Amino acid sequence: MTDEGEAAARSDLERAQEEAVRRELEGFYAAGRPPWDSGVTPPELVALVEGDAAPPPGRALELGCGTGTNAVYLARRGWEVVAVDLIDGAVRQAREKAAAAGVPVRVLRGDATRLDDLDVPGPFDLFFDLSCYCGVPPHRRAAYAAGLSRRAAPGARLLMFGYGPEAFDDPVSGVTADELRARFTGWTLTEVVPGTNDVPTFWFALRRDG
Repeated sequence: MTDEGEAAARSDLERAQEEAVRRELEGFYAAGRPPWDSGVTPPELVALVEGDAAPPPGRALELGCGTGTNAVYLARRGWEVVAVDLIDGAVRQAREKAAAAGVPVRVLRGDATRLDDLDVPGPFDLFFDLSCYCGVPPHRRAAYAAGLSRRAAPGARLLMFGYGPEAFDDPVSGVTADELRARFTGWTLTEVVPGTNDVPTFWFALRRDG
């Protein structure tokens, strides 16, 4: 196969992976509440926002916001919140939830790995990701990390929940601490805490250097 043929085949595979992710997510929402969208803000996020070492409220960006539970929570705690999700149904529910709560959350429909296509210029002091990155196809993960890094204020925090690779049958999903250390240059991985799920999960805390 020629170099051009290999590049075309790789591009086709990458597009197929992205479309498969989209279809799977749409299927979860069409069937009802997705398993990651419990409607309850995780205690790990509460501890970060309300704990003894909590940062002052600033600007927050949630990647893969689902139906908006955590974006609304952050807004209620005084944060200026932008929330992004790929799925139309999730965006609609998140906007409705924010309106019902009477809090100003900007909910955008878009791809967390293509933030340059959205109106999210930054800088942000806090990023929250509840199992978004771990489902991103490998060829889009560098773009995800770069997009966050360009929008991160010095000392910004990223709190990420992710499934380990062992949780999935496919060879591309999941996330490890070693990957995040390599991928997020200019950040320090400050904490890794195992989750309490039946399959391997982790809470990762990162801080932007500077």
